[in-house]
Amino acid sequence: MEHAGELAVQRRAGVRAVALGSARTRPEIPAVAAEFLGRQRMLLIGAAGRDGLLWASALTGPEGFARAPDERTVVIDAVPGEHDPLAGLDGGQIGMLAIEPASRRRMRVNGTVSREGGRLIVRTEQAYANCPKYIQAREIVVEPAEPATRSPGSTGSTDSLGSAGFSSGTVFGDDDRAWIEGADTFFVATSAPGLGADLSHRGGNPGFVRVVDDRRLVWPDYVGNSMYMTLGNLELDDGCGLLFLDWESGGALHLTGRAHVDWDPGNVPGAQRLVRFEVDRIVRVRGAVPLRWRLAEYSRHNPPV
Repeated sequence: MEHAGELAVQRRAGVRAVALGSARTRPEIPAVAAEFLGRQRMLLIGAAGRDGLLWASALTGPEGFARAPDERTVVIDAVPGEHDPLAGLDGGQIGMLAIEPASRRRMRVNGTVSREGGRLIVRTEQAYANCPKYIQAREIVVEPAEPATRSPGSTGSTDSLGSAGFSSGTVFGDDDRAWIEGADTFFVATSAPGLGADLSHRGGNPGFVRVVDDRRLVWPDYVGNSMYMTLGNLELDDGCGLLFLDWESGGALHLTGRAHVDWDPGNVPGAQRLVRFEVDRIVRVRGAVPLRWRLAEYSRHNPPV
């Protein structure tokens, strides 16, 4: 099915081969992709929460916790935790990203989700690989990291993280700003009516995301694969969920709000356009992800900041 939003963005961007979008994807998971999926320790997901808002989150487990028993099904032996904004996820559209930072390989799988006890079942509608651009090489630390001493979002947040390690708010605190502006990676959840959900990766050198004020941030849109699946969804629906992970402590900063494309990149190095985001709600969870990662190398494709 042609995606009107993707076609509109491709025309605006001057892409001639307008069939390069999601219409070119297939629902089946190839055998090599199924093998890749079965090796992963983390999946990123994007979906609507019980509040009806779009959120991005992460699921983790041992190798094999996510698997494809057939070419149209993904079984995930994990569900979002109690403080996760996607807690209780059961039904609707879902976007997924399996990413292997050590090899800079990734694949996206979109479809519909249902829940069976402590697992999620995804019926696939789109499955495809992405290029390794802007992925920072990271390795899982074998020994558990020391408990985090930082309290993400504690400064300026509406609620203290407290002993539960959880807080929510509607404006960025000082810790949120430092976290976002120090990030080299984040994940974006988008959706479009009748066309499904999508979860994508964004990467760059630390500082490539800039906090404008206590509710707005902006990031550059670098040259990619010309599919424009994220921007195509935003063309039709400005709802957007962002996830920033603290790779060393396992913390998660979840944002939901609205985003729009600014076609004037200004003087931002490497930017073809900018994406401006305004937050509606923030959820901060300490220790949301049990894995700990060590940065090995920044992507050579990252433009300067």
